[in-house]
Amino acid sequence: MTDMKTSAANVLREYGPFEGVDGVHGVTYDGQQVWFASGDKLNALDPESGQTQRSIEVAAHAGTAFDGKHLFQIAENRIQKIDPATGRVLHTIPAPGAGGDSGLAWAEGTLWVGQYRERKIHQIDPQTGAILRTIESNRFVTGVTWVDGELWHATWEGDTSEIRHIDPNSGEVLEQLDMPDGIGISGLESDGADRFFCGGGRTGKLRAVRRPKRG
Repeated sequence: MTDMKTSAANVLREYGPFEGVDGVHGVTYDGQQVWFASGDKLNALDPESGQTQRSIEVAAHAGTAFDGKHLFQIAENRIQKIDPATGRVLHTIPAPGAGGDSGLAWAEGTLWVGQYRERKIHQIDPQTGAILRTIESNRFVTGVTWVDGELWHATWEGDTSEIRHIDPNSGEVLEQLDMPDGIGISGLESDGADRFFCGGGRTGKLRAVRRPKRG
């Protein structure tokens, strides 16, 4: 058992609320733009200017992921693979939580899906939706992201939210960033460098949080 590091989350920037958006659900990053799910569409945000660039009309109820070419989006009880250029749905698989799904991430050629109230993260086959393995958490799981070989997930229970770095084999919490009181996290994504992007649920906001430095 390692000593878990706990620190206060450093919120770098707040985006939104956005016109016509009553909730931010899933969040992903394509290397340039932050995509966030808002119920009936996916929105592309420029994280430098804070302006939304475009939207895709598609069911977008929970987690969002990007595999380097395509977007993946949880829509009720299924996960849809979307061409970001055209907005076309290319492929659909069942979601493991059958509608109780939360975060979504892409890593190692597979999808990682949070199951909110079940406190689980599933690794699934992106072609079939088959569950490859399951990691247990002790808190409600919202967003999920991988960065530099590290698995992080967000929690939101009551009025408290955290961003947690966990061991992908045991589920043990290695490090935890505590969000300020009253600030919840729905979706979670890393920019691959020093920022996490966090969906703010019903506030309709998106936040950038500093990722802890290594070494």
